[in-house]
Amino acid sequence: MMSRATDIIGRAVEDKADSLQELSGKIWSHPELCFQEKFAHDTLTEFLEKNGFEVERKYKVDTAFKAVFRQGSGGANIGLICEYDALPDIGHACGHNLIAESGAAAAIGLRAALEASPATSGTVTLFGTPAEEGGGGKIHLINAGAFADIDVCLMVHPAAMNMLAPGCLSCIDGHAVFTGKAAHASAAPWDGINALDAVINAYTALSTLRQQIHTDWRVMAVITEGGVKPNIIPERAALEFDLRTPTDKELAVLKGKLAAIMKAAALATGCEVELKFTIEDRVSDYSNMIANKQLLERYHHHWLSFGPADSTLTPDRFWASTDMGNVSLEVPSIHPTFIIGTAAEVHTRDFVETTNQPKAHAATRCVSKAMAAVGWDVLTDSALLKEIKESFQQQLVTLQVMIV
Repeated sequence: MMSRATDIIGRAVEDKADSLQELSGKIWSHPELCFQEKFAHDTLTEFLEKNGFEVERKYKVDTAFKAVFRQGSGGANIGLICEYDALPDIGHACGHNLIAESGAAAAIGLRAALEASPATSGTVTLFGTPAEEGGGGKIHLINAGAFADIDVCLMVHPAAMNMLAPGCLSCIDGHAVFTGKAAHASAAPWDGINALDAVINAYTALSTLRQQIHTDWRVMAVITEGGVKPNIIPERAALEFDLRTPTDKELAVLKGKLAAIMKAAALATGCEVELKFTIEDRVSDYSNMIANKQLLERYHHHWLSFGPADSTLTPDRFWASTDMGNVSLEVPSIHPTFIIGTAAEVHTRDFVETTNQPKAHAATRCVSKAMAAVGWDVLTDSALLKEIKESFQQQLVTLQVMIV
């Protein structure tokens, strides 16, 4: 049975269903890569301003924003998240247009509940967080102090399954550039030092390493440079890699193994190697996600009460990596996934099409209402907030190895 507040939240989100779907569709139709999300930034901030939020554009990062609704003095500050960057070539194959929609919808619903209860003080803060797909936008915001006054932080992620607490792996990417010496491959190959050989040795060793690592560790790599012509000994070759483990401590071990492989490949071929564990504008490793138990219990309860089209739960398992993991080490957080009507996994072309279908938007509104209802619980139950924060501190003590 719904309370008055959850009923208000539900009606407020449904009243905006058409405009929320239009908002998401605009972002879906205009995919933008990490830190280039100018259209999404402007579209979202205009929408939120029209809906009565105080918006700070270009907040800490050029394509980030902060939208705030504050009522009274004091009370909890509920953080919500929008993501909106896309993937190269295939667009919104991770459904970030729906994450943008969910953050905006939850903020609207929670604001409506607050306005209907003027005696309740509290703040709704919606963050627009760019560059989740490799740029660490949330890490930039963390380093700039954006989450310092946030009490809890909530977001959801579309997927092919419903999981309450998907295990998001610690992650880092980078590249290795091998430098040798060019020579004519037929006339004087002995004068050359083959950088491509070094890359091939390194890639083969990484593949061999996979047999000797834990089953939940991930080593991924692609060769990005390998020479220009067969009759020239390649003087430069490169690969990019992506490492993932369940904890930051394990990630440090895996980084050490990769570094040893790169140095050995260089030594074996006489090349020099430049190894970097960051690429583009990444500012730090992605940490693993720590989901808050109390917030998840409230979310699950409210999500079911709003009647999802498919409430089947998949057991939590390691799934992906996200800079929301870093946020979860700053404030109590959740990051559930939700079904949008496809068996396709994220980062596929089949998933892209589903992220702009009516059934996906309906599922997004359902989880948005649940997030708003969780926010309302936190705003109106000081004992719950105290329990959440105590549990969070205990998690940090227990999982101290994960703090970087």
